[in-house]
Amino acid sequence: MTPEFILLSLAGGISLCFLLVDPPNKIHPVSWFGKLVTYFIPKLKHNNPDQEKLRGIILTLFFTVGISVGSYYFSIILYKLFGIFALLIYSLLVLKFTMAILTLEKHVNAVIHALEEKKLTDARKNLSLIVGRDTDTLDREHILSATIESIGESMVDGIGSVLFYFSLFGPPGAIAYRIINTLDSMIGYTDSYHYHLGWMAAKLDTISNYVPARICAILLVISSKLVGGDWKNSMLIMRKDHNNTPSLNGGYPMSALAGALKVKLEKVGYYKLGTSIEPLSIEKCKSALTMVKLSIILFFVFISIPIVLLLSIFGWWNFLYVF
Repeated sequence: MTPEFILLSLAGGISLCFLLVDPPNKIHPVSWFGKLVTYFIPKLKHNNPDQEKLRGIILTLFFTVGISVGSYYFSIILYKLFGIFALLIYSLLVLKFTMAILTLEKHVNAVIHALEEKKLTDARKNLSLIVGRDTDTLDREHILSATIESIGESMVDGIGSVLFYFSLFGPPGAIAYRIINTLDSMIGYTDSYHYHLGWMAAKLDTISNYVPARICAILLVISSKLVGGDWKNSMLIMRKDHNNTPSLNGGYPMSALAGALKVKLEKVGYYKLGTSIEPLSIEKCKSALTMVKLSIILFFVFISIPIVLLLSIFGWWNFLYVF
């Protein structure tokens, strides 16, 4: 496999994600995987915390290693049976199914539309689809804040990390990351029911997002400069407030957006990011989406291309894919 093929796959996959909406859940592989995990969760619960943690470790490693390695050999078989064009289509579909650009925009726009119609109840309901917090009592300001926070987090776990691991390992890298992130979103919680079972998924998700989160934050700073945002304040708030969140990674992109938009983002009782130089508004949400979209392009140009070409110098792609 050549670096040109990987870059073509990345460029084509990103384009597909910008142009085509995701298929319904009933035919979406990530949704299928989620249903599979849901089936196993109650069966793996155990009265002994250590036993439950061990089961969670086995579950996480089995799915992550098993499916990603399986996808690797599937790509080799696909190439040998049907050629390079079939492999390219497969690579494009992997990116399409593991990244969530238009899905994010769809959910954000649903919240925005409800707010424009002054339907707070609908806005809270739509917001609940993209955040984990209780949205039932949120006022307009905190709905806007949570929406922008979700946009920032999604830049990393919905987009940036997928591109990062595809750039390093091709389709299996993107698949492995999506499995880890999906497991974390389902069982990686700190409550008593999920903690032990989801311990490994949560740890792997934190580790796998560590580098992409910091890259994405810097790209958001650059994007804010390009779209007329306050890039200096973006950098300042990112450096000052990134540790305010419980998450080791989430604070980076969210604080970068808070600074660029000159707003305060707040999850009541948990964290505050930025200062209220300007009020939160629907336009701020739209600007956050614009910065994320631009950051995706910047990621491909300034991160993915150099990674792929640098690895090719050391023969990585010929080593990884012996066709």
